[in-house]
Amino acid sequence: MPTSIEFNPMMMREIIMDHYQSPRHKGDCPAKEEYVSTHSASVNCIDDIDLFLKIENNVVVDALWNGVACTISTASTDILCDLLIGKSKEEAEKIIEEYHKMIEGKDDYDPSLLDEAIAFMNTYRQPSRIHCATIGWDAAEKLLDDKGETK
Repeated sequence: MPTSIEFNPMMMREIIMDHYQSPRHKGDCPAKEEYVSTHSASVNCIDDIDLFLKIENNVVVDALWNGVACTISTASTDILCDLLIGKSKEEAEKIIEEYHKMIEGKDDYDPSLLDEAIAFMNTYRQPSRIHCATIGWDAAEKLLDDKGETK
């Protein structure tokens, strides 16, 4: 989405509900040996997910997740997967960094890197939802930091 578009609350709600009701990247991992993965769960919410990244030649070639998650976690993790596929590890890390700046309420993030993740721009105003909005992102950051290439 172009960053020149002003997102109104209704548009943001529609993006979140669309990814919650019809997640594009939720499902069983087809070949676990080809993916790096991590498990994340929340003590405050129903969130209990596994995130899988397939990284080849320093590029995220696939991203998917599975588990149970609230609306915010489902939508944000699904959008994360959309954003990471096709990106180099460095580009993926930059996207995650900019998302975290936005979630923390900082003004110096680059919205042009976030596409539909902009729908979470007001999450910082609801501190109890921040973990929900970042659980998948924190998992991806861990995988990119800790793991190398998948086979």
